[in-house]
Amino acid sequence: MHLAFIAPPFTSHVRALEALAAVLLDRGHRVSWIHQADVGALLRERRIGFHAVGAASHPAGSLPAIVARAANPGGPWGLRRVIGDVAAGTDMLCREAPAWLERLGVDAIVADQMEAAGGLIAEGLGLPFVSVACALPVNRDPRVPLPVMPWGYAADTRGEQLNEGSARVYDWMMGRHEAVIRHHAARFGLQGRRTLADCLSPLAQISQTTPGFDFPRSAPQPHFHHVGPLRGPQTAEPALDLLLDRSRPFVFASLGTLQGGRYALFERIARACRAEDLQLLIAHCDRLDEQQAAALVCAGATAVTGFAPQRAALARADVVVTHAGLNTALDALEAGTPQLALPIAFDQPGVAARIAHAGTGIKLLPPLAGVGALRRALRRLLDEPRFADRSRELGREIAASGGAERAADLTEAALQLRPSVRAASAVDHEAAGARQALHV
Repeated sequence: MHLAFIAPPFTSHVRALEALAAVLLDRGHRVSWIHQADVGALLRERRIGFHAVGAASHPAGSLPAIVARAANPGGPWGLRRVIGDVAAGTDMLCREAPAWLERLGVDAIVADQMEAAGGLIAEGLGLPFVSVACALPVNRDPRVPLPVMPWGYAADTRGEQLNEGSARVYDWMMGRHEAVIRHHAARFGLQGRRTLADCLSPLAQISQTTPGFDFPRSAPQPHFHHVGPLRGPQTAEPALDLLLDRSRPFVFASLGTLQGGRYALFERIARACRAEDLQLLIAHCDRLDEQQAAALVCAGATAVTGFAPQRAALARADVVVTHAGLNTALDALEAGTPQLALPIAFDQPGVAARIAHAGTGIKLLPPLAGVGALRRALRRLLDEPRFADRSRELGREIAASGGAERAADLTEAALQLRPSVRAASAVDHEAAGARQALHV
């Protein structure tokens, strides 16, 4: 099959979907990626065919400004600009991608849940598609807060009312994006499309989460599948090249590809680690300059680097300090490493809420994360075995979840079966069942 991938233009989403694309390519499928020109430079998998769209509205060189606004909106007006960027990206893809897809002879679409254009275009062109949640799932449930909300699972009517009210406020704030979704849904002859949750696949919805690292859903859908992190083989990643003292605890700190420029927060982390006699590796994702990196070493960091082999660093670390990005959180669970979550934006408050709910770490709001609070949290994570025990338990769940291989099984099953057969087999959540369905 010839599959087109449509996703947001952010590195974390690209990396997760690339892992799925690599498995599908290994199985003989053809993969194309459609987006603005700058996204092509993010792709590492050379077998993917990249096709640039949006030359007028999203010319080469325009992505860094979009990323910078997303990383630091800077207040209500800044947030409005970020929402405008999201709306403009969806509008551009809905206008320009269909012609490319028809020209390329695409058979089906793999759509990131966070980009409404994938589902809209697929249904408009009559193409089958699967939805992949690289971030927290956007599926709506009265007991589960939206991913951007910082509180936990609704155990009673009051909690459900809080979720309902917050969803109304969120939808109002996203009005510009909603207008774009409604406009293109009407163009494609689709009804009832308003939010991201309305643009999901009826065939298969694949999530990087696992049941143990998500809130329980009141009415789980048979075509929703937890598969765990979408990653390539760990053997393909380099080893951690850092000389450490085995007698002292080791902390790894990363705030992700968008938030790595938060020098002041890194400095507080470094000072807290020095006060607790902890070794610290900081990975700032090339968001800091050499002078800032040297200052962090002076503040208490053992080493500071642009990028570190994350899975290797987490496997060695006793604690990870994270922005609660889903990819980092899942990598930490895979390694069985407790987390100190400092959520900043997007779905990070929701990920941090799940870290606390699962018992795999502690969450602190960054504005309240002074050196003293960081020291106390780090000491608890190191001294109380329950955090590491629970992290290892969920790590075993991730190891058995299937990852990119199972996601590929589910994708093939959903896209290659006749509708009647697909409906009959939709209740099967296991990878073996998905593989068996391919031969029906």
